[in-house]
Amino acid sequence: MGLLKIDGSKCKQDGLCAKDCMTAIIRIPEGGGYPYIDPDFESMCRVCGHCVAVCPHGALSHELVPLEKSPAIKDELKINREQAVQFLRTRRSIRFYHDKPVEKEKIQMLIETARYAPTASNSQMVEWLVLTDKSKIRKISGKTVEWLQQLLKDDPTIAKASPYLHQVVAAWDGGYDPVLRKAPAVVVASAPKEAMGGATDIILALSYLELLAPVMGLGTCWAGLLNGALLALPSLKEYIGLPENHPHHFPLMLGYPKAKYHRLPERKEPKINYL
Repeated sequence: MGLLKIDGSKCKQDGLCAKDCMTAIIRIPEGGGYPYIDPDFESMCRVCGHCVAVCPHGALSHELVPLEKSPAIKDELKINREQAVQFLRTRRSIRFYHDKPVEKEKIQMLIETARYAPTASNSQMVEWLVLTDKSKIRKISGKTVEWLQQLLKDDPTIAKASPYLHQVVAAWDGGYDPVLRKAPAVVVASAPKEAMGGATDIILALSYLELLAPVMGLGTCWAGLLNGALLALPSLKEYIGLPENHPHHFPLMLGYPKAKYHRLPERKEPKINYL
């Protein structure tokens, strides 16, 4: 059985699926007929689902991207340009959270949606780690601060380039967590070394997640200090539970925001070169 399943009663033989195939392996018989993939070329399929998505008649299904699991786009759910711009501009980095756990169901929904972010060659190799244990999250922050302290001790010139690092250490010594901000959850996306676009893949996936989070009443913040420590300390990666062969990773704080925002702050004008 081939990868494509064609409903002859619906197919208009318009060739839209063949024209949109990213690897050009979908063929239309000379003189017309139903689309097909030569068995010798099936291994080239990227399983992107474009062929299923582009057919306006619902006539094509794919063995690995079945039609029944590819819902139709609902016009009533589309947003206009103004709504899209406001939605994107309302995204904020949240650094103060309520002492309230994030429901597992919400985290599951965030990750389920983030898996639709693009990945290089549609490899879909992003994996997820979710930390919700308060004591472990605090220990992770502590280990990150210890790394910073040693970093500043070994190379005092770092403080000149990043003077805020001393403030981070001082805040921790004063009883405040400047690393993970007492976030009730930390979500880590990672990818193995064989993922050719691993670094980009995880950033795109996390971006999808953080854009959906506010719609569910949640806020996020990228944990850059922790990621620096993870890159420098294999022992911390092991403590957190990241696979050893995952060089691509980034953690995101997640929780219920204490603040509510009412304005859209301005940003610098973009620098654009049209060539």
